[in-house]
Amino acid sequence: MRALLFTGLLLAGSLQAAEPVHIDVYRDPNCGCCSDWIDHLQANGLSVTDHVVDNMSEIKQQLGVPPRLASCHTGVINGQFVEGHVPAADVLKLGQRPELRGLAVPGMPHGSPGMETGRVDAYQVIGLDKQGREEVVSAYPAQ
Repeated sequence: MRALLFTGLLLAGSLQAAEPVHIDVYRDPNCGCCSDWIDHLQANGLSVTDHVVDNMSEIKQQLGVPPRLASCHTGVINGQFVEGHVPAADVLKLGQRPELRGLAVPGMPHGSPGMETGRVDAYQVIGLDKQGREEVVSAYPAQ
């Protein structure tokens, strides 16, 4: 009995609360879906700092987001970009992919987080590596 209690104490003492993943989000002041995407991230445990900026093109250029992958808002986690309406589940996995410069959901597909309009279009989460190569990280079907 003592061994079980002692083991339980060791386990309880070694458990630590995980720090939430922090993301800086840069968005245009006139975009409502960006705020909805931030709400989605927060609801899924991410810590968000919201930056309202007037020149989103400059932010995207500094981070190396190609125009073909662009969307309305840009997040940054440890130097990696998160472009557009990337689901929180994919955002949380980004830290496991240090070879990627970032993730993107190009455009503003209906049904992606922050773009819940009643219609759900198929879309992909694209990873961009440091050499500029793209890969499909996740695919979400139309419904």
